[in-house]
Amino acid sequence: MITSWFCRILATKRTIATALIHVDSRSKMPLKFAANLSFMFQELPSLSSRYEAAKNAGFRFVETAFPFGLDSEEISTAKTKSGLDQVLINAYQGNPNNGDLGIAAIPGREAEFKEKLETSIQIAKSLQCTRMHIMAGLKSEFSEREMEKTYLENLKYAAERLEKESMMALIEPINNRLTFPKYFLYDFDKAVEYIRVLNRPNLKLQLDLFHLQIMDGNLTDNIKKYLPITGHIQISQVPSRGEPDSPGEIDYSYILKLIDELSYDGYIGLEYKPIGDTVKGMSWIKNLGYQM
Repeated sequence: MITSWFCRILATKRTIATALIHVDSRSKMPLKFAANLSFMFQELPSLSSRYEAAKNAGFRFVETAFPFGLDSEEISTAKTKSGLDQVLINAYQGNPNNGDLGIAAIPGREAEFKEKLETSIQIAKSLQCTRMHIMAGLKSEFSEREMEKTYLENLKYAAERLEKESMMALIEPINNRLTFPKYFLYDFDKAVEYIRVLNRPNLKLQLDLFHLQIMDGNLTDNIKKYLPITGHIQISQVPSRGEPDSPGEIDYSYILKLIDELSYDGYIGLEYKPIGDTVKGMSWIKNLGYQM
């Protein structure tokens, strides 16, 4: 009888231990990684061919930067065939041959912004994508005040237009120290201010930790501060923009655990440039205990 009682205690302890292990392993499961097809799988020449590659590598989610000037039907077909979820695209950026990196803050191009937003919406719909990054653009001959006024007016219009389509509008501060010295929106606190001033429920922050580390650092406190208004996260190493486990300034073992503990339930875009073979470079995901 004592033996039976003792065995029941041991069995209960094993059950509890198994449950604790299960809970611990589940704590990392919610992080959803999206392959950035504009950065990853560069071994393949076309964007459409990278959807299948991402699927074969084990991804469930993807994002792309500029799917414009390409055969949208071909890309849509490739995405549908792959069965992957498209979680983010960038809105029309303007003419890259002229150096455009978004036009939302460029005075005099408001009509073009609104017209091309419709094009962006149609592409997003064809990909069943509900998040769109609205790029500000580069500083030019216009004053800061003129550009800010234009930016806020265009953002308000875009957020309201995208809300009608059940889409999220995202704005992303981009560092002006290493990447784009003249980018209009480089200040994270200013981006938060714009979001709060416009007060649209579908206008959120795109939190790229590469840019945040370069501009402000203090990642622990800043992630805690910005996460409540964040609609999408992107990661890469600093300063190389390589894989998260490559040599650099950010300890992603700690950072991803922090994001997980803060119960972030959105997507994490892998906007990094693989140092070598894309698939071989993905070993960091498993090594840190996560899944795709």
